[in-house]
Amino acid sequence: MTASVDQRAEHNPAADYPALWPIGTRWHDNDHYGHVNNVTYYSYFDTAVNGWLMQTTGVDIRTLPAIGVVAETSCKYHRELSFPDRLQVGLSVEKLGTRSIVYALALFREAEDDELQLAAAGRFVHVYVDSATRSPVAIPTEIEAAARTLVVPS
Repeated sequence: MTASVDQRAEHNPAADYPALWPIGTRWHDNDHYGHVNNVTYYSYFDTAVNGWLMQTTGVDIRTLPAIGVVAETSCKYHRELSFPDRLQVGLSVEKLGTRSIVYALALFREAEDDELQLAAAGRFVHVYVDSATRSPVAIPTEIEAAARTLVVPS
């Protein structure tokens, strides 16, 4: 049985994620309660996945004939975040299919002692579609090759 994404993040350190993507919180990420609003966590995940893909492939993924659209997301919150926290998003691939990628993600807060503290664990599913017709298609080879480096054995 495979551990759920939040169990994996709770019990494994950031080093268990093949890639880390830095994210800085912004002043306007805080809500009226003085912490980062829950919807912003999804923005951090989206930014990390797409930024990492663009950097790793060397391709502007928006110009490919197939694009990854988000079909599913989830997030379990573990720790409050607030501006000006510095963050690292842990990226891994839970499942690499022919038309979709399931990312297991973790959001870590950089503590003063350089320890990474788990703030949230998430799941992000990209389904690849033709950029013009929006019909499901195979994952572009550049994306598939990059995603393969993030696959973590279950």
